[in-house]
Amino acid sequence: MSGFRRGVRLGVDVGRARVGVSRSDPDGLLAVPVETVPRTDASVARVLELAAEWGAMEILVGLPLNMRGEDTASTVDAREFADALSAGGSAPVRLVDERLSTVSAHAALRDAGRSQRKSRSIVDQVAAVVLLQQAIDVEKRTGRPAGTTVPQEFA
Repeated sequence: MSGFRRGVRLGVDVGRARVGVSRSDPDGLLAVPVETVPRTDASVARVLELAAEWGAMEILVGLPLNMRGEDTASTVDAREFADALSAGGSAPVRLVDERLSTVSAHAALRDAGRSQRKSRSIVDQVAAVVLLQQAIDVEKRTGRPAGTTVPQEFA
């Protein structure tokens, strides 16, 4: 596990109505759901509270590119949310490709026998778990953090 930085990470799946939040244990063995934050003017503050509460060393925000790797309206929204997190908090923020995390989350919930309607309240947390686990796996495999850093002076 050389090159893996020890510490709790927060995974954030930014949606128009809700923001899913997950966290890892310090050794990156397990990503677990934390909370679904309603998307309001207080969303960024709540995610920063959760980062402080869990002692997160970094916040990983999912970047929903389209399948060709291009930006979409949701990508712009996620970048703006990540910029706000970076400006307001002390933990570094990284944007990670999450093209398939929501699809994977829906599939996992469907496989667990949950309807899409019943899953609405937790699908964002599950998507955050998927993107966080993928980022941890990338870092463990390559020895480098996944994604790109959001510059703190940018905000």
